[in-house]
Amino acid sequence: MHYIGIDIGSTAAKVSVFNDIDLMENFTMPTGWSSIETSKEIKERLEKSNIEIDKSKVIATGYGRISVPYADKTITEITCHGKGTHYLLGKDCTVIDIGGQDTKIITLEKGKVSNFTMNDKCAAGTGRFLELMANTLGVSIDELGRMALSGEDINITSMCTVFAESEVISLIGSGTKRESIARGIVNSITGRVYALLHKHGATDTVFLTGGLCEVESFTHLLSEKLGVKVQTSPLARYAGSIGAALLSKDI
Repeated sequence: MHYIGIDIGSTAAKVSVFNDIDLMENFTMPTGWSSIETSKEIKERLEKSNIEIDKSKVIATGYGRISVPYADKTITEITCHGKGTHYLLGKDCTVIDIGGQDTKIITLEKGKVSNFTMNDKCAAGTGRFLELMANTLGVSIDELGRMALSGEDINITSMCTVFAESEVISLIGSGTKRESIARGIVNSITGRVYALLHKHGATDTVFLTGGLCEVESFTHLLSEKLGVKVQTSPLARYAGSIGAALLSKDI
């Protein structure tokens, strides 16, 4: 028997597979224009790995969870991220999940979600915002993060992604160093996370999930802004799919 969690986010789909005991496999792919097509590609890839969907338990979560016709059940990403984070960290914490289109703060108590807060629907302060700004600077997200470490503190004041992009272009035109612009972009995201966390409240332990967990420089700068060591894991981007897979063992 296999237990499969599928987390279809707005920009990337993550998949985790357990057997009766261990985490066997994780993989990710772009969500693309159609979550339905992505779910078909996921099924094909699993079957190539000799994982029989019909003999497995499958839970889908995330933005495109209703687009997985072979899922036995759908569960919200809040619950799945909580379950997956507790598996990875092994204790209660405050989860910061920076996704492609939103940011979520989740409190875990006794291994379960006790409270959560989400940002508004604006993309500012999300992974998509960072991706757009990196493209404007002509660098990768990893490069932007490294540049930000050596930049001077400046503020990107626009709350709207479109206006923020115009502000970045103006800074480029005025001769501001790219490192400082990169620092301002990261400051914009960490500042919004700080405000959301302040509104929500935090425990002593903070854990970062989502694609930005792989950008070490971002985790460092977020820790500076929050005034607490932000923990993460190489598997933290799979927290949602891991949680979904674990929850599938109960159906």
